[in-house]
Amino acid sequence: MMSVDQYKVDLDKVIEHLKHDISALRTGRATPALVEDVLVEAYGTKQPLKSLASISVSDAKTLAVEPWDKSILQAIEAGIRLSPIGINPVNDGKLIRLPLPDLTHERRIELIKVLHQKAEQARIGARKVREDARDFVEKQEDGKAISEDEKFKFFDQLEKMVKEYNEKIKVIAEEKEKEITSI
Repeated sequence: MMSVDQYKVDLDKVIEHLKHDISALRTGRATPALVEDVLVEAYGTKQPLKSLASISVSDAKTLAVEPWDKSILQAIEAGIRLSPIGINPVNDGKLIRLPLPDLTHERRIELIKVLHQKAEQARIGARKVREDARDFVEKQEDGKAISEDEKFKFFDQLEKMVKEYNEKIKVIAEEKEKEITSI
């Protein structure tokens, strides 16, 4: 008998991807996830900031970026300035401070739109997993590996599981939206 559990792994990946994606959406608090994937031109290639420096939270509204190699301080500052995150870096010669400006009402609305797009992408990912599973089971039935009853039982289980994951996506998005809207 087939089990829907083998598709849980793919659905868990969809959830993890969503969590990682929205961690970079700015809320009122400073978090290293805001800048860790900013690309910096250093040593002849573009690299994510997290591979060039330690990123720490100084206080609720300030991040500190300390490069492991002080010679790339200017490159890191330029990378942050050119990124779309909208933070103005302050270079003191040893490290770069990133004071986060307060979010405007318009910026919060923009972030919520982006959040909804990312949640929808996650729901699309869950639907794709469901479609792949259904296609596989249809082929199994066509090849007489399983009966029609087994196919429909599998479809019911699959549908329940995808519903659960869509509910998880909704809860994650709602929690992030609360973070974005709270001041």
